[in-house]
Amino acid sequence: MWTDEQRAEPGAEGPRGARRRATIHDVARLAGVSRQTVSRAVNDKGEIDPATKERVLEAVRLLDYRPSRFARGLVQKGAVTAGLVIPDLRNPFFPEVAAGVLEAAEQRGWQVVVWDSRIDEARERQALDVLSHQADAVIGYFRDSDEVLTRHLAGVPLVLLERGPRQTGFAAVGIDAVSGVGAGLEHLYRAGHRRIGMLDGVHGPGHRRRAFLDHVRRLGLPVDEGWVATCPEHSVAGGEAGMERLLRERPGITAVFGFNDLIAVGAMRAARRRGRGIPDDLAVLGFDGLSLGELVEPALTTLHIDKRRLGRLAVEQVARLRKGDEPLRGPDAWVTPELVVRASA
Repeated sequence: MWTDEQRAEPGAEGPRGARRRATIHDVARLAGVSRQTVSRAVNDKGEIDPATKERVLEAVRLLDYRPSRFARGLVQKGAVTAGLVIPDLRNPFFPEVAAGVLEAAEQRGWQVVVWDSRIDEARERQALDVLSHQADAVIGYFRDSDEVLTRHLAGVPLVLLERGPRQTGFAAVGIDAVSGVGAGLEHLYRAGHRRIGMLDGVHGPGHRRRAFLDHVRRLGLPVDEGWVATCPEHSVAGGEAGMERLLRERPGITAVFGFNDLIAVGAMRAARRRGRGIPDDLAVLGFDGLSLGELVEPALTTLHIDKRRLGRLAVEQVARLRKGDEPLRGPDAWVTPELVVRASA
């Protein structure tokens, strides 16, 4: 039925020669029919010539084409299912983001499937492989490049969480770290602090560290990369370990900015063990705005993120993509942290 040229034709080669998933367009091109005809054949609809149907199904087998729920939804009306990929459900930040997604999805009558990737890139890719065939859209935290993500997508809309507009070509919802970190450091500076350190997250230099270093330079502080300690994990224990290191290497430090609130709470614990009073000997600033910050003593000064709004914006992005509209860009797709001053700084 097929010539050698036809067998070799389908778009099996993706970016840089990597094999990509076949799409409905590939099947239609190989079979010499329209996308609508492919949909009718795959979904066993009538009004299609038996020989044409057989040709389409042969193309499906040759290409190993697996129609996504999104593609099937073009001809089959039903409930919308969104996949949500969260890196660590034990971290109280992420359930609040998930709650925003769930609330916004419920208002639209959508269902949500949640996947915990456990801060593992292989599990992130597995989630994308599975959810892009079981859901109509995917929202989530992914560390891979656009090129890698594209290879694991099956044609469904994808919305990335905590990616800036210049960091991805996909629709995204970001956190304005520059404004948030700037507000926090200005607060510490006005309080008289000049030797300010940072406890960074475990995944290497990111936008919060860059914002920190850019702003201390603008303030003219004697602070550089040597004042940043990387924590072994995004947890209270990770913050304790990072603070112990920072106090050993920079004993003159008077204030510290934590990548997140859990790390900041760990910094407070480690500082007290070293005989440092909070905030008299060491001011501590967090980033997240977790409820936990109100429960510790002294209460944690933090940069509060509206986590539920982050989730709601992600659902709005999906809705726009499904309608064929352009996704929100720039400030409309950002959440700006707000400084909440409590007793720790």
